[in-house]
Amino acid sequence: MKTEIIRTNNTQIAVVSSDDLLITNVQSALDLIMTVKYETDCTNIAINKEAITDDFFILSTCLAGEILQKFINYGVRFAIYGDFSEYTSKPLKDFMYESNKGNDIFFQPTISLAIDKLSDLTKGCHSESENRH
Repeated sequence: MKTEIIRTNNTQIAVVSSDDLLITNVQSALDLIMTVKYETDCTNIAINKEAITDDFFILSTCLAGEILQKFINYGVRFAIYGDFSEYTSKPLKDFMYESNKGNDIFFQPTISLAIDKLSDLTKGCHSESENRH
């Protein structure tokens, strides 16, 4: 797992990339949240799609809902970046579309667009100074 801190629009974003699966279930998502928050003090996390189990993208497993609820509960804005074209499920596409219209969860095709979404100050994002104690 590689984590890079990006600072833009007075916002810190932890960009996580991994060739290995980092999120396979709710507990691994919680572990990631806590590790990234502890190591970086960031409440904005972007992660590559390949680091997330394929079951996440099958809505009938309910895994996406359970995992994303943890991010919301812990006050972490979350973006997943990558090529989503392999997924043909209309409910999944609708879910991603609606998420992208919100403030906290985003599905973006590129890392730069994920960073843009997480750093959009009009969406109630936390600035660096708000994250410091």
